[in-house]
Amino acid sequence: MTAHFGRRLRKGAATTAVAAAAVAALSASQAPAATGGHRTLAAGQTAPDGSDGSTGRSATGDSPYYTDLPPLSSPNPSPSQSPSIGTPVSVGEAEAGIPATVLDAYKKAEAELAESKPGCNLPWQLLAAIGKVESGQARGGQVDANGTTTSKILGPALDGNGFALIRDTDNGKYDGNSEYDQAVGPMQFIPSTWAWAGRDGNGDGVKDPNNVYDAALAAGHYLCRNDWNLSTDAGLRSAILSYNNSTDYLNTVLSWLEYYRKGTHSVPDGTGTLPSGRSDDGSGANPSPSTSTPATSTPSPSPSPSTPGDTTGPSPSAPATPTPTPTPTPTDTVSKLADAGTAKLTATAGDAFTKKISTRAQDAAGKGVAKVRIRFTIVGATDATFAGGEKVAQAVTNASGVAVAPALQAGETTGDFTVRATLLGRTITALDYTASVTPRVADTLARTSTTALTCTPGGEFADQVEVKATYGGAVAGKVAATATLIKAADDATENDKGPYFKDADGKTVRTLTGLATDADGLLKLPKLYADDTTGTFLLRITTTGGATLTVELTVAAATDTSSPSPSASADPSPSASPSA
Repeated sequence: MTAHFGRRLRKGAATTAVAAAAVAALSASQAPAATGGHRTLAAGQTAPDGSDGSTGRSATGDSPYYTDLPPLSSPNPSPSQSPSIGTPVSVGEAEAGIPATVLDAYKKAEAELAESKPGCNLPWQLLAAIGKVESGQARGGQVDANGTTTSKILGPALDGNGFALIRDTDNGKYDGNSEYDQAVGPMQFIPSTWAWAGRDGNGDGVKDPNNVYDAALAAGHYLCRNDWNLSTDAGLRSAILSYNNSTDYLNTVLSWLEYYRKGTHSVPDGTGTLPSGRSDDGSGANPSPSTSTPATSTPSPSPSPSTPGDTTGPSPSAPATPTPTPTPTPTDTVSKLADAGTAKLTATAGDAFTKKISTRAQDAAGKGVAKVRIRFTIVGATDATFAGGEKVAQAVTNASGVAVAPALQAGETTGDFTVRATLLGRTITALDYTASVTPRVADTLARTSTTALTCTPGGEFADQVEVKATYGGAVAGKVAATATLIKAADDATENDKGPYFKDADGKTVRTLTGLATDADGLLKLPKLYADDTTGTFLLRITTTGGATLTVELTVAAATDTSSPSPSASADPSPSASPSA
């Protein structure tokens, strides 16, 4: 890769001044307006909301990433063109090339998010920027026809040596490591995050972090949680920092986002350009970080004492090197999860819960444990979610050992469900919370018209019955209702004669269930018909919450308004001739 700003935004290696200088140079040479005026953060700066943008978790476990920045020149090919085979390409052209299958995965993910979470405004170029920084676009597009990487892309073991400490959460299912988690796949998800964020992007029924379609869609949903709007600086920065909580990472991704927005083109799979610098070392020669623990992180165990005749053992005077006892992590000290004063969790269907779940991590002495991660999972037959539309959320305990889950949002399904709090990184008893969703209610029903409802025998009513529901004087939308033609005011039994509705097959129906008011509290009933029975009949409408309205229906023969014809003679007999 041509000389530019690669290999200098390394965590723990680059100073704030160096990172800031690199970013300043990049920003000065590439138009920031291409990204909507995004300002680059210097190392150590915080996001506009006053935090570092992290929600206490990271999709990648803060694994290493490629630090190479894009060329200072804009990519030459137009977005719809690619260099001809055999034609020399400039550095800018090569860097702007994205492997065809990988590029297709990013664009398909953008299209799905545009439908499922339109308020997020996710650009596919952001997925491309993260994919470039995380795995060099799946190692230059080393994927098969279905989008699965031809070999696994794994980050280092997250054993706390230079990275987060995340003990195994998947029994080695994705990373092959049953002791510690490792970031997996082209978007470098750690298994504990993939467990709730994973998606099936290629429709094969499997959520595979090694598949670029699945990983790209999962990354899109991860970036779009918490109601972040990625068309704003605050939303964009918060989302990127939640993916990898590093200011250098944020700056690198923003640089590639700006570059890709200026133009990209498709290149054949397997021919993409690989970056060289990584954030964890200076060589960056291996596009897939070693899965082994660095040799300097754990002292080698002392050899076994030599036996008689063994000339390979240490001299008798050489003392054995003791294996140091690992320092317990905060997670290791947690013995119990306890409720931290969570109030009763209830909400009306469609509304947000006004109370949040608070869970306290405690050690054996009952003292709160700070800086451990708690996962909250919605369990049961419910369409309730956390804010942002996810079924799983995570939070980090504060200085008092308390983690607060995001707000719950009720769906349309009523009844009880469970939110389960579990400790990440260690197996202890989970803590369950019960949440309840109650139906929408109305306390008043009224007709929207005062027109009398009349019909002739065997005919149909000219006007349809329409009512409006309110609760406490406010519109009561989406309230369940029932309409029944009853026998009498004091007898709610369904009538067997008189007016009736028709079902889809044209058959007589005198009770309608499954009705609901619209968003404006209005409910219009189907057309009513009459049999040959005349008289006054009653239609009763009831709603959840107890609102009731009884409507009169009249079936009567039409009034004869015609006048009789005048007779031609008073004497009906024929006139006789006078006698002679």
